[in-house]
Amino acid sequence: MQEALTNVVKHAVASQVEVRLEYGARTLTVSVADDGRGPRPGPGGGGHGLIGIREREAAHGGTAEAGPGPGGRGFVVRVVLVTSRLEVGS
Repeated sequence: MQEALTNVVKHAVASQVEVRLEYGARTLTVSVADDGRGPRPGPGGGGHGLIGIREREAAHGGTAEAGPGPGGRGFVVRVVLVTSRLEVGS
């Protein structure tokens, strides 16, 4: 989440950002969505920060995806963490 929010501040030129946490019995989904300019066209998109997010989540059995928001506006980073047991409120 920290890397995604840093990217919003550094690159998005956004007026709003939404951070959403959703949990299930064995998953925690974190998404960060902004209303900024979206991904830059051309090769080489993704940057080291997004690669790092994907690598960290994969190392813990999770997934990460990033790309344009709905309708091609803004940018969304979504991470799903999976655990054998997720305790909430303990």
